[in-house]
Amino acid sequence: MTGIRRKRPADALDSIDAIEPPGNVETVVGVLSVTVLVEVLGVLSGSEVWLLGLLVFLPGTASALCTVQQTKFVAAWTTLFVTFTVVVRAVSGDRWLDRALLVLLTLALGAASVYACHRRIGREHEMLRLRSTAAAMQRHILHPLPLLTDDVLVNGIYEPVQEDRLVGGDIYDVVASPWGTRVLIGDVQGKGLAAVGAAFAVIGAFREAAHREPTLTALVDALDGAVVRHNSYAEQTGDDDRFVTALVVGIDADAEAQVVNCGHVPPRLLHEGVVATPVVDTGVPLGLAELAVEPTTVDWFTFPAGSTLVLTTDGLTETRAGDGTFYPLDERLAKYLDLSPTELPKALHEDSREFTGDGRRHDDVAVLTVRRSPSR
Repeated sequence: MTGIRRKRPADALDSIDAIEPPGNVETVVGVLSVTVLVEVLGVLSGSEVWLLGLLVFLPGTASALCTVQQTKFVAAWTTLFVTFTVVVRAVSGDRWLDRALLVLLTLALGAASVYACHRRIGREHEMLRLRSTAAAMQRHILHPLPLLTDDVLVNGIYEPVQEDRLVGGDIYDVVASPWGTRVLIGDVQGKGLAAVGAAFAVIGAFREAAHREPTLTALVDALDGAVVRHNSYAEQTGDDDRFVTALVVGIDADAEAQVVNCGHVPPRLLHEGVVATPVVDTGVPLGLAELAVEPTTVDWFTFPAGSTLVLTTDGLTETRAGDGTFYPLDERLAKYLDLSPTELPKALHEDSREFTGDGRRHDDVAVLTVRRSPSR
């Protein structure tokens, strides 16, 4: 084994995009356009002063879209224009109290808009900082795909249900061990930070034990122990116990692959235009081994050269349409057999979103393709 090689490191999350505010020129043009519109409407209606109420709320709009400096400009312009109109251009001196209140209201809303813009910018910067931290965590904990070993090319897609949280409860990893390539895909029970903590515990244990344990059964036992220890710590901090469904696949130079299924979605094998589901016994999830009647066992199935394994979490298979129908994974896989292993995960993910009818998801989704090297 020569280790794992990243085929396209650029796929990693190297930057977080921010919403760009309008430029200074666009801001000035927008403000002047609204001012001209108010002037025209005032001339046509013969009630120019009262149409100035349209301008009073212009700084509030700027506070939601512009920078602090741009919002200050809009507030200052609005205040000056309203003051000029209701004081200097007033033909009669009646209703002076109403005019004074309009100027004071404009001043107050302008100041409030500048303050609100300052708070918004601060929150956006904090969110960007947190998202950048989450992206860095994801790069170190969930390796960017695709990953290449001597045996397989692993590609895929991972989408947490909460898009502002880049790491969720679904996990995956690939290790090039002395006994071949080990691939893990799993799903932590529950949501929130507690689920993420359990996910980190399993990934850390997998990376260490995959290099130490010569058999998949011993590897899975190590993962189960990691979940049990995590639950013991969680109890001390008041969190709930978690279990983790997982699928661990071992691939080497032989024509057969090994797999241990711990309550997870079974793999699909794509070969010569046929979608097949290898016969795999389903054991108990990680963290519940002490409840199992039988010990952990390994299943074997044929994994020919040039064929592809599709590994998913139940976020894909339990996607529902509006009428409650589950996403027909085998049927859709047959539809996309002409796609490459690189294109297939994204196609399945997008197809599942369309299948729901509203594009909404209720669980994290992870889809991996494991392509056997044609030379094997």
